[in-house]
Amino acid sequence: MNPNPASCRILIAEDDTELNQQMVTLIRDAGYQTGSCLDGEAVLEEVARESYQLILLDLMLPKLDGLSVLRLLRKSSEIPVIVVTARGAEEERITGLRHGADDYIAKPFNPVELLLRVEALLRRAQPALAPKRESLEIDQLNLRLSDLQATVGERKLDLTAIQFNLLWELATNRGEVLSKAYLSREVLNRPLGAYDRSLDMHLSRVRRKLSQAGWRGERLQTVRGKGYCLK
Repeated sequence: MNPNPASCRILIAEDDTELNQQMVTLIRDAGYQTGSCLDGEAVLEEVARESYQLILLDLMLPKLDGLSVLRLLRKSSEIPVIVVTARGAEEERITGLRHGADDYIAKPFNPVELLLRVEALLRRAQPALAPKRESLEIDQLNLRLSDLQATVGERKLDLTAIQFNLLWELATNRGEVLSKAYLSREVLNRPLGAYDRSLDMHLSRVRRKLSQAGWRGERLQTVRGKGYCLK
């Protein structure tokens, strides 16, 4: 279920006043409520004062940098956070994800991509709004959560728990690109490491087992630089 923008308040934390206003306008035009801050201390004060459903957090903030803000937030709050970094600042993005960020986007960013990331993260952060799904079927692929069973027609797939959970996440979010950082937390129960190839390995094995069972494993796609998607 997609969140209702009018019921969601998003905090933009960006010290560049012009970019801050551009982001506020972009988010408001999409129907969301907004707040804005120009430094890290103001972010913590604003979150304590108002209820927000998501934060767009620049890491290079004055007074208190974004990583420090994130560490302090995570002591008491699970509010979704998208860190905003300079393009090419890979180490900053990795550090942000390790400290509890839910996603990241690099500047300069595509406004459409930013809105899609916001919408996707809000949707994943509101599971209570949607009925809990226990099973699903996609073109003869059947997944049953209660016993982690996957079948193609009458043929059972021999999947490990991790492989099933990876397939389940992609299947329940079919058509959406899920980041490696998100899947690492949801499937592997750990932050994504800088050189961690575990998800690639598990996805490759799931793809092969689906193909062997007569299902088009190539529908499990790797989206370079973004994550994975089930078409």
